[in-house]
Amino acid sequence: MTFYQSNDMARLGCGDCRGCSACCRGMGQSIVLDPYDMFWLQKATGETFAGLMQEKIELHVENGIILPSLKMQPGTDACGFLTKEGRCAIHGYRPGLCRCFPLGRNYDESGLTYFLLEDACRIQNRTKLKIKKWLEVPALARYERFLVMWHGFRKGLMERIADSSSDEYAQRVNVKLLELMFQKPYDVNDDFYVQFEERMEAISALIC
Repeated sequence: MTFYQSNDMARLGCGDCRGCSACCRGMGQSIVLDPYDMFWLQKATGETFAGLMQEKIELHVENGIILPSLKMQPGTDACGFLTKEGRCAIHGYRPGLCRCFPLGRNYDESGLTYFLLEDACRIQNRTKLKIKKWLEVPALARYERFLVMWHGFRKGLMERIADSSSDEYAQRVNVKLLELMFQKPYDVNDDFYVQFEERMEAISALIC
């Protein structure tokens, strides 16, 4: 498997999807959201976490951690942000996993790298693009540092929950995690990363 940095080229160009929306359908709860995603969803929709929970997102459980994910809609099995024309209604604010596709993320001692999910995208003969151009994330270096921090934090929480074997501890962790990282509204006119670091300090003090 080849691992890429954000300045590398990979076969990602799909001609603006050419009318295809296959990756926006039938995804189950696999599009798990992080705090940066929640910040941008609030900015795109003007909705609170509670408002988004009505139709657009739902809760997902993985290794004892509860996090929000995009919700596929009953009847169509499509993302709630997919329009009737098969286009993303929040494309400029779409979640990180949507931005990556058909790339996956790899975390190791060197940090964050990317790899190509060879058969995931239906579009054939994709053209080469620089990964940072494909992702379209402002201040990409800060975003990647956030992803590494968030990944490490999640991994640590999962390990603590597994080691504790305490339902009470797991419940307390998840209540605080959802409250501080997702339910508490972000100031969409302020720097996300400053807000995230403040919340990280607060939650670390509460759950350790």
